[in-house]
Amino acid sequence: MNRSVTLVTLLVHDCDAAIDFFVRALRFRLIEDTASGQGKRRVVVAPPGEDGAALLLSRASTPAQAELVGRQAADRVFLFLESTDFWLDHRHMLAHGVAFAEAPREEPWGTVAVFTDLCGNRWDLLQRS
Repeated sequence: MNRSVTLVTLLVHDCDAAIDFFVRALRFRLIEDTASGQGKRRVVVAPPGEDGAALLLSRASTPAQAELVGRQAADRVFLFLESTDFWLDHRHMLAHGVAFAEAPREEPWGTVAVFTDLCGNRWDLLQRS
């Protein structure tokens, strides 16, 4: 039996701003943007390629959810974006206003740099050796 995680919910303040960030700055694909009633939307984005999970961009709709936007993993790296061309992606992201929390660094397993998304969640951009 094979199983995989296919979708991860990411709380956001605004779905349209989140779509713009993920599609423009990170070059994700917009998989779905469907109204689901009562002002809610099902918005799914994913990196290009067939591997890995997609993100369900979910607008925070309660005060408790709003408090967690940008802090879903507290101050830890929450998500990992693996690249086959770190430097190309790094330059593209910088050119589109993505904030990096550190300079790229070489580790025994590859190249990595921490960045934040539009809500403040911390991510690793990485390329394995």
